[in-house]
Amino acid sequence: MKWVTRERPKIDRIACPWLIQRFIDTVPVFRYVPSSEVLRVASDEGATLYDILGVDLSHVGPLSSFDAFLKKYQLDDPTLAKLAEIVRGADTSRLDLTPQSAGLYAISLGLFRCYTDDHEMLKHGRIL
Repeated sequence: MKWVTRERPKIDRIACPWLIQRFIDTVPVFRYVPSSEVLRVASDEGATLYDILGVDLSHVGPLSSFDAFLKKYQLDDPTLAKLAEIVRGADTSRLDLTPQSAGLYAISLGLFRCYTDDHEMLKHGRIL
C-alpha cells in the first residue's frame, strides 16, 4: 500500500510508519510531500492519508495519529497501548504524560535537525 503525509516528519509521522510496517503493511511505500500537495498525491496515487487534519488516521481530541491506527486496525496489545501513551505525550507537548515522552521528544528533535531527507530520517527513526 501507499501511505502519504506531510513532509518533515516529527514524532507521530515517524512512529506511525514503524507501526504500519510492523503490524499493518509489510511492504509499505511512504510519501512525504508538502502540505499543499498531500490531498492531490493521495488521490493520484490511491494512497492512504495519515496525520493530516480531518482524516481518519489523525489526531482526535487529546489522542495522536498513532492512537488512531491502533483503533482502526484493532491493535489491542498492551505494549502498543503503552507505546501510544509515550508517543501521545511527546507528540502533543504533554511531556509529563509518561517518563519516556520527554526523551522521545528530544530524540525526534535531534533526528529532525540531523536529517533533511525525510526517508533518511525515517530510516534512523525506525531504530527507536
